[in-house]
Amino acid sequence: MEEEDQTFTLKEANQMIPDLEVLLKDIQKSQLCLGGMKEEIKKAGDNALANGGSPCGPRFILTFERILKNIEKIQDLGVLVKDMERGLCDFPCFYQGRVIYLCWKLGESEIKWWHEVQDGFKGRQKIEKEFY
Repeated sequence: MEEEDQTFTLKEANQMIPDLEVLLKDIQKSQLCLGGMKEEIKKAGDNALANGGSPCGPRFILTFERILKNIEKIQDLGVLVKDMERGLCDFPCFYQGRVIYLCWKLGESEIKWWHEVQDGFKGRQKIEKEFY
């Protein structure tokens, strides 16, 4: 991560959670919709050489585009989407002379975890009072 990239304080990151919840829930809803079209789209792909198609093709494309737009909105905020299914996001944070990630996932009311950039979710550590 370069120094000019956006970083967040814990307070700033926590203030973004309501907006992220809306976007991530919409992504998850759209993913379920895509899953429901899986068989129909597979049939269309299998018949592609015979000018196959699917009545749900346009809906599939629009739903996929909706997911991409929501991910873009999140990334434009400076937040990193790590796992759409779990709604896992990282917020770059400058802490003790280095960049770390504040780690949050959908369903958590506030950010309570952080990890080193290279460690990922498995390296999550509980946020202590010095962050506040």
